[in-house]
Amino acid sequence: MEFEALNELIKALDITSITEERKSVLGQLIDYIQQKKHANKAVNLNFICTHNSRRSHLSQIWAQTMANHFNMDNVFCYSGGTEATAMFPVVRETLMIQGFQIQKLSNEKNPVYAVKHANDKHPIICFSKTFDDSFNPKNHFAAIMTCSHADENCPFIAGAEQRIPVRYDDPKAYDNTPLELEKYEERSLQIATELFYVFSQINS
Repeated sequence: MEFEALNELIKALDITSITEERKSVLGQLIDYIQQKKHANKAVNLNFICTHNSRRSHLSQIWAQTMANHFNMDNVFCYSGGTEATAMFPVVRETLMIQGFQIQKLSNEKNPVYAVKHANDKHPIICFSKTFDDSFNPKNHFAAIMTCSHADENCPFIAGAEQRIPVRYDDPKAYDNTPLELEKYEERSLQIATELFYVFSQINS
């Protein structure tokens, strides 16, 4: 089970806040996961955004957390960008506030982080990388496009079985403002809620 604070947050998520229009967008991702599960195949999800610094990391971490929450062991979540930068520090701060345990494994400009949501699960390894980095799958994966810039400027993702746009507004718009942390927490909760909904729809 997730760490206590994180488990309480997950139990409080309200999927009734998701509009029918948004459910339609998420339906493509649900269908992809369901098809893989019915075929008894691994589900590889690569969440892609321009800089692999904010939305794609939040999506990767919450997707892996929700897969484990719903006892789906054959789901493997990744993230990447059209360029590599670094995980934005407020993303780490937000996730720790929401109940994750995060260990910084290196100290270069693009640090590697181990993100844990439960004592009995492997940590999620996070660092900024391009979507085709050797750390990520080369084939048999879905490319989940989490920002409009990456979606529009990456017309082709080599090896992807399916390309699924699930776009989120960028919390970067609030960087260095009094609303910064609030908006990052808001975006993280939106992603958590939608990915809870996605995995709750998968039939065994």
